[in-house]
Amino acid sequence: MSSVIVIGGGPAGMMAAISAAECGARVSLLEKNEKLGKKLFITGKGRCNLTNAADIEEFFRAVISNPKFLYSAFYSFTNEQTIAFFESLGLKTKVERGGRVFPQSDHSSDVISALSRELSRRKADVLLHTEVKELIIEEGRAAGVLLSSGKKLYADAVIVASGGISYPSTGSTGDGYRFAESCGHRVTELSPALVPMEVKEWYAKELMGLSLRNIQIRITEGKKKLYEEFGEMLFTHYGVTGPVILSASSVVGNRLKQKELTLHIDLKPALSEEQLDKRVLREFEANHNRQFKNAVDSLFPAKLKPVMVELSEIPEDKKVHEITKEERLRFVRLIKDFTMTLTNLRGYNEAIITKGGVSVKEVDPGTMESKKVSGLYFAGEVLDLDAVTGGYNLQIAWSTGYLAGMSAAEREKN
Repeated sequence: MSSVIVIGGGPAGMMAAISAAECGARVSLLEKNEKLGKKLFITGKGRCNLTNAADIEEFFRAVISNPKFLYSAFYSFTNEQTIAFFESLGLKTKVERGGRVFPQSDHSSDVISALSRELSRRKADVLLHTEVKELIIEEGRAAGVLLSSGKKLYADAVIVASGGISYPSTGSTGDGYRFAESCGHRVTELSPALVPMEVKEWYAKELMGLSLRNIQIRITEGKKKLYEEFGEMLFTHYGVTGPVILSASSVVGNRLKQKELTLHIDLKPALSEEQLDKRVLREFEANHNRQFKNAVDSLFPAKLKPVMVELSEIPEDKKVHEITKEERLRFVRLIKDFTMTLTNLRGYNEAIITKGGVSVKEVDPGTMESKKVSGLYFAGEVLDLDAVTGGYNLQIAWSTGYLAGMSAAEREKN
């Protein structure tokens, strides 16, 4: 029986441990926190967006960094297998808008409990409050780990699944990058990903707490379009967040670090400018004797109305029948192209994931084994892999964890 040490009790680590144990290995799962799945517990606002029900080919389009590297992993353990796996553990799932898959209970704790039960059933040895100080490398192969307590644990293979550096309060403190670099691996540039963005304009603060649904956003650098997406977003005291913004941050983040970008929000994407003008005209005709500020209630949420009235440059107390065609068309354009200046990404404390990580050029995509150190494997967020929101990042964790666990267990048999 081969022995496998897994560092990190997050989604990739738990899946790696289950997969290795399923293949007959003796498994030790090491977690420095007091419990497993600490970061998993807060994902999807505590609901845990497990995966996505999209066609597997769609996953490659959703991955931003190194999608081709994931070919073997995604096909070794698909999203359909992930859903079937959790259902087999007694966790009922449901599919929501955009193909997002959640536990039926809406509780991430049920996902962690299901994985914990399976670890126990597979007789994996789970060691909590156990921090790894460094890897033990002997004659070019991974032979075990040195714990911060000074104790050494030996194994035939070691899987590093210790996550990134986002949400450091959950224990994601970049240990895996340190382990990788200590044995000659390159770690690519790191930055927060799936993270809110800051804006320059005064009105972001005025709109704090306002959620907009069914809007279209576009992010540009001068005349060049960098990103476009339909969905929902939220205003905060510093700027913007929500699904379309978080996904955009992973695409435009590197440019934003260098210069300010423009966020364009189409508040009525279902209507063309001409159709919207007719709609506004109907509102104006129905309220032709009222002041402008009181004639646009049906067009916007209450919090957005005063901002749009001010930005329209139409005097708020102007009677509707006095508004010129030019003023009306300018107002229509504002609704179709409400702009803000993006100035910065928020930090790792608010980032769902870390962009960058262990260079995938130095990892075998068919096994997740290091090309530099035999018996050393990587899985999950520690690798230079990231995707947009919608359950895709967790699928990366499940798939790479499964493949690493299976490969590490089978290694000694080959």
